[in-house]
Amino acid sequence: MSNILADIATNLYNGQDKAVAALVQQALDQGMTAAEVLNGGLMAGMDAVGRDFKAGELFVPEVLIAARAMHAGMDVLRPLLVASDVPAVGKYLIGTVQGDLHDIGKNLVRMMLEGAGFETIDLGTDVKPEAFVAAVRQHRPHIVGMSALLTTTMPGMQATIEALQEAGLRDSVKIMVGGAPVTAAFAEKIGADGYAPDAASAVDVARSLLGA
Repeated sequence: MSNILADIATNLYNGQDKAVAALVQQALDQGMTAAEVLNGGLMAGMDAVGRDFKAGELFVPEVLIAARAMHAGMDVLRPLLVASDVPAVGKYLIGTVQGDLHDIGKNLVRMMLEGAGFETIDLGTDVKPEAFVAAVRQHRPHIVGMSALLTTTMPGMQATIEALQEAGLRDSVKIMVGGAPVTAAFAEKIGADGYAPDAASAVDVARSLLGA
């Protein structure tokens, strides 16, 4: 890895958003491609954040600050990535299920996925099954991720899977679930394809579901 890519990764890890944006521009000015900067700098930095978050060495506030720095770098890269048709790892549709207004966990997962090269569509909170169905029809994601923080809203996950089945869309997507009360056993019971206990693990699970 070149020094500038290492500097991008380090500054991202430390949450230095202005430095990340400036270094990304500098790398591009030196003739690096947007894909090289994305993979070797931003994604490398977010991979380190995810690893240390999973290991308990980083905590939610630090991950959010790092994610902000990642977005600052992406703001510089995005027009070039679009122009050069750099493919996303996959398209991920995410939302908190009906009746649940919690979004910190969902937002963390979304940021970690974006840092790993996924295109994300965030439906927000309190998302009805039919809204998930409509969004799957519209966006054609590879994966649908559902979050719940309340035991009382967990049935919304099963209701959404059933709605996708009724709409004939279930086989076109992989389904992931997560959130504090959700377990691997519950995920299996409702017919989800994957379960992630935390935001960092969500990236690994998503990659494995796509065979990436």
